[in-house]
Amino acid sequence: MAKLVSPSIFSLLLFAARLSALLVAALVLIWALHFNTSFLPHHNPDDLIYSVLHPLLMVIGFIVVTGEAILVHRWLPGSRNLKKSVHLCLQGFALACGIFGIWTRFRSKDGVVANFYSLHSWMGLFCVSLFAAQWLVGFLSFWHRVEVRTITLRILPWHVFLGLYTYGLAIVTAETGLLEKLTFLQTKGNVMKRCTESMVVNGLGVGLAMLSGFVIFAAVSPKYQTQQTKIMYSNSKRLDSY
Repeated sequence: MAKLVSPSIFSLLLFAARLSALLVAALVLIWALHFNTSFLPHHNPDDLIYSVLHPLLMVIGFIVVTGEAILVHRWLPGSRNLKKSVHLCLQGFALACGIFGIWTRFRSKDGVVANFYSLHSWMGLFCVSLFAAQWLVGFLSFWHRVEVRTITLRILPWHVFLGLYTYGLAIVTAETGLLEKLTFLQTKGNVMKRCTESMVVNGLGVGLAMLSGFVIFAAVSPKYQTQQTKIMYSNSKRLDSY
């Protein structure tokens, strides 16, 4: 059996994850609000608000909230149903932000096809679609009947794996978006390679990488695996005995 993570180390891990999330939220707010001229649309300047909302919704509303939802099972006291309900609500809020965030990019008069050309856009649609499927499975399993628990126990490892995979995919998608946006601005000469905005965007990318590392490490730590394994194996034995 894997050695349990001590409470002090785990508290430090949670603190690092929350600090990284705070850093990411602060940097994306500074970038979107202080340097909002970089988001000015070429065709319709009136759509500036939607261009600014896209990074805010996808980074804070989707990625940061999803990371907190993943950590709910680790720190929230109370029953397992309480943790599942809070996890489901946070994931539902993140999904709504993700859908609305994509809509802000595809609402222009040029249509969806005109904006659906880059690797970032392809990965974004795939990520949100997979996230929606995951949330639907979680929602149905939360309201399942007792007779369906065997199926739930069988899909739980896949649900955990796909959840972490989707979260990692969201981080990678955000990184491609930052790279695409900054490269475009620097190529057009709107932003210098060594300037405050470039440092903010690069810092945001590093912060996202740090955040994903802390969140995923907390989710797959030996303490988490041991507790989940106990739950799955004990319930499986109970069901197999009938």
